[in-house]
Amino acid sequence: MSHLIERLGHQGDGIAAGPVFAPMTLPGERVTGVLDGQRLTDIRIETPSDRRVAPPCRHFKACGGCQLQHADDAFVAQFKEDVVRTALAAHGVDTVFLPIATSPAQARRRATLSARRTKKAAMAGFHGRASDVIIEIPDCRLLHPDLMRAIPVAEALAQHAGTRKGTLDVAVCLSQGGLDVNVTGGKDLDGPLRALLAQMAETLDLARLAWEGEVIAMRQAPLQRFGAALVTPPPGAFLQATSEGETALLADVQDALKGATRIVDLFAGCGTFALPLCAAARVHAVEGDAAMTEAMDAGWRKAEGLKQLSVEARDLFRRPLLPDELSKFDGAVIDPPRAGAEAQMAQLIAARVPRIAYVSCNAVTFARNAAAAITAGYRLEAVRVVDQFRWSSHVELVARLTLI
Repeated sequence: MSHLIERLGHQGDGIAAGPVFAPMTLPGERVTGVLDGQRLTDIRIETPSDRRVAPPCRHFKACGGCQLQHADDAFVAQFKEDVVRTALAAHGVDTVFLPIATSPAQARRRATLSARRTKKAAMAGFHGRASDVIIEIPDCRLLHPDLMRAIPVAEALAQHAGTRKGTLDVAVCLSQGGLDVNVTGGKDLDGPLRALLAQMAETLDLARLAWEGEVIAMRQAPLQRFGAALVTPPPGAFLQATSEGETALLADVQDALKGATRIVDLFAGCGTFALPLCAAARVHAVEGDAAMTEAMDAGWRKAEGLKQLSVEARDLFRRPLLPDELSKFDGAVIDPPRAGAEAQMAQLIAARVPRIAYVSCNAVTFARNAAAAITAGYRLEAVRVVDQFRWSSHVELVARLTLI
């Protein structure tokens, strides 16, 4: 039986009537395969789409790191914009879409590799598509060339400090000092393992090696630049996936808050937006992780020429800033996790902060919060999709809300 692919779902799979989910297919294609529940396997393309292209990476069919390499760039861009348009339309919202900002190939500066010991050595890579199997990725087209060096690092860590039954998660990030590595899922840390890991950090030429968040060795400070400040984030701290994506997000945040003199940065991380904004405004940065606020504050204190930065470690889900705390600000940037920030956004709206720059990785929660703001008297001036996770179904955006 053949199936006509009608559309793509949010995970990037083609969807036919039923629904039937068919990975690596495109709208308009007629396909056959073996139906396993609602999922089609052993797929054969009978009628290909004119948007289909040869995947640029030889690992694509097996690796689960990318979902959309079989579609041309224009199609992927339109798909990601349509995800946001559809989410907004569900609330009756329309707005101007600025041109998408897509990071280039081989631009990812952070990733989490899976690594496991084998009988003879070890292997590292990404999990296979819908699988726990590790797929080795020596010719990955996603990771920055300098980050590819993390693959043999992950293999070495698994071989010497992993267990035969478990899988290491090796979070790696490029920094000005070199590779910044944080490992989870390995052996329990004891004296001999601590000594071994410290030696491996030296041998593998790592800037920093942390085990389950505990720093084992720091040979060079794993510095990240945010505007005029240099910050040493805590192990495993959130950073934007590509420098190009961060630049695009920051430019729109700065544009949205142009003229503001007192800005609150909510879910501020290590200062991605707060520190550059300090070039022109006083900023109060709020983040739930105290280690991140401490790193941001330390970076600000060492920088020159910045206006006042104050930091606060606070759980904004349990204790959102209230209108009496927000009333002194004439601008806000909010960059919540995927769950969104309904409670905090409600307080921002109630405080009638004049300008809000909203950065989101979840179109559905963003659309809900934007609709609430519009009902309360804000205008959604513009939205830009920022595609840092090239060839994936992941969608990020930055938007500008102004009080009418």
